[in-house]
Amino acid sequence: MSRVAEEKTFDGWGLTLAARYWPGKGMPIVALHGWLDNANSFVPFAQHVPNPILAMDFAGHGLSAHRPDGAATHFLDHVRDVLALLDDAGIGKCILLGHSMGAGIASLFAATFPERVEKLVLVEGIGPMSGEPAESPQQLRRSIDETQALAGKQKPCYAKFNDAVTARTRGFGGLSEACSALLCERGLVQMEQGWTWRSDARLCIASSLRMTEPQVEAFLRAIQAPTLLVVGEQGMGGNGMFDHRTHWIASLQVVRLPGRHHLHMESPQPVANSINEFIAVTAGS
Repeated sequence: MSRVAEEKTFDGWGLTLAARYWPGKGMPIVALHGWLDNANSFVPFAQHVPNPILAMDFAGHGLSAHRPDGAATHFLDHVRDVLALLDDAGIGKCILLGHSMGAGIASLFAATFPERVEKLVLVEGIGPMSGEPAESPQQLRRSIDETQALAGKQKPCYAKFNDAVTARTRGFGGLSEACSALLCERGLVQMEQGWTWRSDARLCIASSLRMTEPQVEAFLRAIQAPTLLVVGEQGMGGNGMFDHRTHWIASLQVVRLPGRHHLHMESPQPVANSINEFIAVTAGS
């Protein structure tokens, strides 16, 4: 299978949201990437799935616009952006797929708008990061301090494209050179001095507030769609860090596969096989 993506743009409440679209047959898969990644995260996976795939760049990522100057970049705003994308794309109901941060956003969206999600697929993530209530004052202080310090900072600049690719391989969870290059193709911009990241620098600021674990539980218990969780044996899920949350989703299947945090990129075939089977079984049930 060789599928070519089309570039799309959508209106996200006045903010331009970029996306890549692979035509296909069946219910559309709306794919949500991880933190500081972009829609190219799903290029390898798209070659092994027959369904249409719409992979968005979150605000401040890839080719999507950045939020206005002075605006906060709260995690929850991405949930609203997903709704705007679906509405502007004319998608009433979808199979929602999320990786890492995208899995957290997909979890919240599926709980908040259950009528828009036929099936939910989570890769290396289940719900958002949580925090202890007692740490909330320090969390807010850290966020404000980092925001104030941002004006005096500059993004890293790389003399060569491949230097940035190598740097990206050392990011969270590790990444192969080939997969890193895919993300860099959409995530870098060339300046006079060299190459730097397109992403909004505010994305690296600490969140002003995190949900508590009971709040995360409330969202996960509100998910109505049949759900598949795919974790990598050498990834975040391989050490059992998600296990206690799996009891909170009513209809959940868990698949553990060899691979690291970006296993959907580095080992797309087995991940796609699991997802294709999940879609087919639930569609026929």
